[in-house]
Amino acid sequence: MNQGAEIICVGTELLLGDIVNTNAQFLSQQLAQLGIPHYYQTVVGDNPVRLKRVLAIACERSQILIFTGGFGAYP
Repeated sequence: MNQGAEIICVGTELLLGDIVNTNAQFLSQQLAQLGIPHYYQTVVGDNPVRLKRVLAIACERSQILIFTGGFGAYP
């Protein structure tokens, strides 16, 4: 059964370490303050095929999906 929330951060720059993922930190803190459990954080690059796979997995295991980031400068 789906439960809790999952944060999905999209961006190749996150995978390359070009920027620190402060969005996930902020969202985690906010979910905790709201009393919403979250058991997964996923980072996926700017790739539609991999993003679709991540979405399918997240839908199976989490009730709330929160996306941050998006397709950036990296192909």
